[in-house]
Amino acid sequence: MNRILVSILSVSVLFTIACKTTGESTKKTNEESKATTETPVKEVSKPAENIKKGPMTTASGLIYEMIQTGTGKQAQAGDKVVVHYTGTFADGTKFDSSRDRDDPIRFTLGVGQVIPGWDEGIALLKVGDRAKFTIPPSLAYGDREIGPIPPNSTLFFDVELMDVIEKVVVKPYDVTGIEKKTTASGLSYYILKNGTGAQAANGKTVKVHYSGYLEDGKMFDSSVERGEPLEFPLGQGRVIQGWEEGIALLKVGSKAKLVIPPSLGYGEKGFPPIIPENATLIFDVELIEVGE
Repeated sequence: MNRILVSILSVSVLFTIACKTTGESTKKTNEESKATTETPVKEVSKPAENIKKGPMTTASGLIYEMIQTGTGKQAQAGDKVVVHYTGTFADGTKFDSSRDRDDPIRFTLGVGQVIPGWDEGIALLKVGDRAKFTIPPSLAYGDREIGPIPPNSTLFFDVELMDVIEKVVVKPYDVTGIEKKTTASGLSYYILKNGTGAQAANGKTVKVHYSGYLEDGKMFDSSVERGEPLEFPLGQGRVIQGWEEGIALLKVGSKAKLVIPPSLGYGEKGFPPIIPENATLIFDVELIEVGE
């Protein structure tokens, strides 16, 4: 998970390896975040019956099998969805599970925040549905190695759609009339609001809300949409260099726009399919908290 700046900023193994770190500290962070920033997950009533219709294959090659029927809202592209899952390899080895963490993943459907097999498969479900997905490499990570997932892996998921939440509309920060500053490394930034709280510093754990854009204005990731600010220790290589430098400039309450050149982001190779080669990245960020 080293230096993957979630969904991409730091996405569980599953999704570009899901804006979380592992361990007890992560669980504590998630519980605190839920208490203050997230929409609570609705209790899903047990469906009236389980179904066994056998596997179905889509035109793209996704294999899915419905094992439990729900009666809730149908998931659609643009919706924020809440999903519990367990991911395994063909031999049954488990590589990731939100159920083990007791923390379902939240993401916006149909915008590339998750692997293509998930964008397609979750869109087939209603709240309360449970299904098994068999996702070929072409709809997962292809020939790339991502964390514990080897190249050309077929992935197996047991998923349950817990909730569909109305989409939060995110608008890019307007920096008209605001001075652009550039550091020696090439990072450019605009300060929209100067916070008055604690200063971010290396060794401190920070909590940040962000929305990330390509130069053409396309948003590729947003913690604001998910209702989940990113929490990470600053100065330990957990995020891209442009974030390490940019967040360290801020105090709690600050809002800024960071313009990060490829050399401080994902370089020549990018992070396909989300980040193109040699991409300049633009992040609207808000420093929410500085801890120990």
